[in-house]
Amino acid sequence: MPELNIEPLAEPLWPLLNKFYRSHNSSMKALKGGRLWVARDGGIVAGLCLTPVVGGQWLTGVFVDPAYRGQGLAARLIGEAVANVDGTVWLLCHPDLESLYQRMGFSQDTVLPQSLSERLVRYRRNKPMIAMGFGPG
Repeated sequence: MPELNIEPLAEPLWPLLNKFYRSHNSSMKALKGGRLWVARDGGIVAGLCLTPVVGGQWLTGVFVDPAYRGQGLAARLIGEAVANVDGTVWLLCHPDLESLYQRMGFSQDTVLPQSLSERLVRYRRNKPMIAMGFGPG
């Protein structure tokens, strides 16, 4: 895999990540108050958002351009984004993605902050979802 540039996305450039999501018909959105990370190969080819929550960070919006999948890019992007995060990193995902996140060190053996626990209950009304965490706690 070529060396891609992985870096935080400056706030004035945040609309570029939302444009990337829309270009792939993804419903994902960059969350206000979060820290966005992208991988670039010229343009954006992957992105994610880390949003502060009590006790750590909430990881959302992980999306890799289909042409770049299967090369470990999601793991590299997440690894760089969470490298210096204090506390636990949580995510809510479809159960089909559990093994992908387990390979990155996430597990279901985690205690969610109340805000994410409430969100998980709401999400589960419409689709199967699991919570996973990485790091202390």
